[in-house]
Amino acid sequence: MEIEGTSRQATGGLGRNLTYGLLDTLGRTIVTGGYEGRRFPTEAELASEHGVSRSVTREAVKMLTAKGLLTARPRTGTIVQPSSSWNLFDPDVLRWLLERKFSLQLLRQFSELRFAIEPSAARLAAQAATAEGISGIVAGFQRMQAAEAGADDPLEADIAFHVAILEASANPFFVQFRDVVATALRTSIRFTNRFKGRTASLPAHRSVLTAIEAKEPEAAYQAMASIVDEVMVLITEAEKPA
Repeated sequence: MEIEGTSRQATGGLGRNLTYGLLDTLGRTIVTGGYEGRRFPTEAELASEHGVSRSVTREAVKMLTAKGLLTARPRTGTIVQPSSSWNLFDPDVLRWLLERKFSLQLLRQFSELRFAIEPSAARLAAQAATAEGISGIVAGFQRMQAAEAGADDPLEADIAFHVAILEASANPFFVQFRDVVATALRTSIRFTNRFKGRTASLPAHRSVLTAIEAKEPEAAYQAMASIVDEVMVLITEAEKPA
């Protein structure tokens, strides 16, 4: 009896792995444009192509539908939804977006969203951050300093700093933007390194930290706004005709 139970549990785990593996493959293909100009396969075709059961394909398709990537319609079957219907706050969708061909338009949209979120989060952090919250921001900045010296990953350190400010804002809605901000930063830093060979400015980030520690909300807002605005300026420059 124990052996049978273990077998069922292992099979269930394998089924989940197969489902998430297919979800990742199909989601990435959809978001990166792999189904543009062609119809989405049927469950039977997906099962045959990927060597999985119909139940696995059905579950993966259901999950992609919940993320806004697919929809099922009578007489037309399952079709890929336009990007305007995708759940852009879904961590998987954000991860797949990073694998698309680089787009200045997408970077601008990410940066516009950052401008709406991050300066306000910095202002709130200056008003409401606890000692623990400030310690998180300090730790993020120290990682950036270490990265400058080659002792940490520059991208991950920068993300840690910005996410710590969202968490220190004491507003649970801002905290929910962690994945969006992280993805936006990955896109932004890839762009700035590509076009300007830049890494994050330590003095600019230090200004945000200093304002938050000093409990100066407007200074924190302006310091963070300047960081995001610098990216917007670079985008505008890059969009100019050669």
